[in-house]
Amino acid sequence: MQRSAGVKLDWPLMVNNIPQEDLDVLRDFLSNTPRLTQSEKVREFERQWSQWVGVKHSIYVNSGASANLVTMSVIKHLFGSGEVIVPTLTWVSDIASVIQNGLTPVFVDINPKNLCMDEDEVISKISDRTVAVFMTYVQGFNGLSDKLLKVLEDKNIPLIEDVCESHGATFKGQRLGSFGLISNFSFYFAHHMSTIEGGMICTDDENVYQMARMMRSHGMVREATDEKIKQQFIDSNPDLSPDFIFAYPAYNVRGNEIGGILGLSQLKRLDENNEKRRQNLKCFLDNLDSEKFRTDFDLEGSCNYAFNLILKKQDPVFRERLEQAMTDANVEFRRGSSGGGNQMRQPYLKDIVAKDQWLKYPHVEHVHFYGYYIGNYPVLEEHRIKALCQMLNNV
Repeated sequence: MQRSAGVKLDWPLMVNNIPQEDLDVLRDFLSNTPRLTQSEKVREFERQWSQWVGVKHSIYVNSGASANLVTMSVIKHLFGSGEVIVPTLTWVSDIASVIQNGLTPVFVDINPKNLCMDEDEVISKISDRTVAVFMTYVQGFNGLSDKLLKVLEDKNIPLIEDVCESHGATFKGQRLGSFGLISNFSFYFAHHMSTIEGGMICTDDENVYQMARMMRSHGMVREATDEKIKQQFIDSNPDLSPDFIFAYPAYNVRGNEIGGILGLSQLKRLDENNEKRRQNLKCFLDNLDSEKFRTDFDLEGSCNYAFNLILKKQDPVFRERLEQAMTDANVEFRRGSSGGGNQMRQPYLKDIVAKDQWLKYPHVEHVHFYGYYIGNYPVLEEHRIKALCQMLNNV
């Protein structure tokens, strides 16, 4: 193995993405002893986020996982029990939210070109029990196509978009998160922008919006902004105080004003930072050895917060050398890429997925054992990216 002895790249998965200018805005806000629970700043963040994504409504919650949970609760109430087609390469909360709502996950393999669900397999697994397709845009790649959207439209099956890792990615120039019945975003520390923790539920559907608003806050009817809906519940429940009518057995997953302030501040830089990430990924793939690693990803519309490092061959010896080289150079990495690889192997699914069923999904299995992601953030410089590639290529 050829590599420079003692080279330390000091490459974390993410550098601090809440800079001093955000803290200054937050300090100024706090100096006026404001109300900190969900209020005006959250509403303004929701309004600006809706405008940025290109949707009518947004609901700020305390995490992307909570956005998943509320979304699947809405699906269950609107469409009843059934199956949800889900990715094998995704974050645990996507699939967990399906199970937690008594729905049945149906798994599909990935498209190696974009790491998202293989559209032909999605289409083949649609049945009369399908109540939704839950698409994860893995680490900034677009997974949509005209073909898939047309099939879902013709079969009247709602698309749920997990955009938690893909803020700013597009399909045909339109931002992901604006295509489905509902879309979910995460503002976790490692993602494109951060509100410390936090997430967003987006929709153009008025009924979904009102349901999600109520479910965010205990199922309380007073959280609805539609006076007609409020009055219907009041009229049908005359024995209850109008302030305490709970329409759904829901949750408390509200955001707060601190998150709203940070979100508004970070949103101002999001487009600029995303463009830097796109340039970084292109530089990374252009300088990576295509004989050893996959470099032929479909980058149309992508906006990646990670460098995807996937071995072309199943070579456990080379994998061990690679991991040791990254460790020696202080390059932080995650094997299995998004969510740790094939979710079907996880113990939380042991009563749902039969033993060895995961072996029927070869593309995600390859990523599970021979795929990684490395941090991609706006402050990276070209010479550092090239030094990283040189280190990887020399393994």
